[in-house]
Amino acid sequence: MTHRGAWNSRWSFVLATTGSAIGLGNIWKLPYMIGVNGGSAFVLIYILSILCVGIPLLMTEIMLGRRVQKNPIDAMKSLAKESSRSNNWKYVGGMGMLTGVMILCFYSVIGGWVLSYISTAVQEGFTGITAEQSSANFGDLLASPLTLLFWHTLFMIITMGVVSRGVTSGLEKANNFLIPALFIILFILLGYSMSVGDMQTSFDFMFKPDFSKISPITALAALGHAFFSLSIGMGSVMVYGSYLKKDVSISRTSIYIAIADTLLGLLVGLAIYALVFANHLDPSEGPGLIFQTLPIAFGQMPWGNFFGILFFILVAFAASTSAISLVEPTIAWIVENTRIGRQKACLGLGLFIWLIGLSVLLSFNVWQDVKLIFGLGIFDTLDKLTSTIMLPFGGLLMAIFAGYFMKKRHSKDELDLTAKTYNLWRMANNIIAPIAICSVFLYLLNIV
Repeated sequence: MTHRGAWNSRWSFVLATTGSAIGLGNIWKLPYMIGVNGGSAFVLIYILSILCVGIPLLMTEIMLGRRVQKNPIDAMKSLAKESSRSNNWKYVGGMGMLTGVMILCFYSVIGGWVLSYISTAVQEGFTGITAEQSSANFGDLLASPLTLLFWHTLFMIITMGVVSRGVTSGLEKANNFLIPALFIILFILLGYSMSVGDMQTSFDFMFKPDFSKISPITALAALGHAFFSLSIGMGSVMVYGSYLKKDVSISRTSIYIAIADTLLGLLVGLAIYALVFANHLDPSEGPGLIFQTLPIAFGQMPWGNFFGILFFILVAFAASTSAISLVEPTIAWIVENTRIGRQKACLGLGLFIWLIGLSVLLSFNVWQDVKLIFGLGIFDTLDKLTSTIMLPFGGLLMAIFAGYFMKKRHSKDELDLTAKTYNLWRMANNIIAPIAICSVFLYLLNIV
């Protein structure tokens, strides 16, 4: 059997899995969703969703990976055999791995945008930039295939370079540096926003209750974001869990990861909107908030160029830690089931993802009229397929397996909980989570 790596400490695992959860969505999506869905009322539903669905499913996926300490396909195969179940459960692990690879095909292009903006902030800065100039700059970036190709390539080289170094030398070292650095930069930006931004309005915007905006759709949106923000259903958490030592508490580390992920999203929102409101800009720009609105804010503030550079470095760190986790499950499977070494596996898979990424970056310019399923372009098709169908379905199947097909004594042994806490986990995993995931699944497919 191929020698497998292992995290040197629980802290390394927490940082790595937190890095997997923290991504571009935490930088803009959570603050944006809070703003348009009832402020603190949305936050309350989101936190309840993290507690009732997110943490239990995080525990489930970590448990499945650590139980047999294998990649997602082999893990589900071994778990099914251990419980005398069908060998077909291995396809659940395979679907998770495929989902991660498909996400990285377009995620790397967005990561390239972020690297491009770091370069722009360093070379040109944002001083005095107007709304028209900012919009034009972003439009020019998307319209240039060669520019997008350069940054997409650089992002993929960085990602695969880290993964090729293995668990302790690559994943662990990268996350041990990137995640603390990410939070340090965030707190610096938060302090900057408190000194030059409108923090009171930002706080009211995110946390002042407006229960009149709460609706079933709002509740489902909060639940959906809680599910996706923790990277559940794509095999990343499972393969990270497979590197976790047996003496580490799964429940405690799951709570730490959920707290760090949620806290970062909320603090980023406070920092962003304090700058946005101080400059009388539109807070509901969605993805444009980062690439079009924030450069205007930085361009009108003292030390704006310096903090603009810091901000986009923060976003790049978040994008990188997620990208690393997206590809690791598939690399682990290749290394453990073939004679291909990790570096060659990273080169081959990296080239494949890079090639698919070419079609994605071309969908913003040369191939913008090409439509695939759902009548969507290449980028939007990959996004909808993965986030709307594959992720929730994968998470649902993992919950069902752990709750109804895995032997109770195996899950009890792995989770090592008190009888009361174990029963709470089973209720959340077996009943609450499947109902919640099905609700989100139907909502995202526009069935409800």
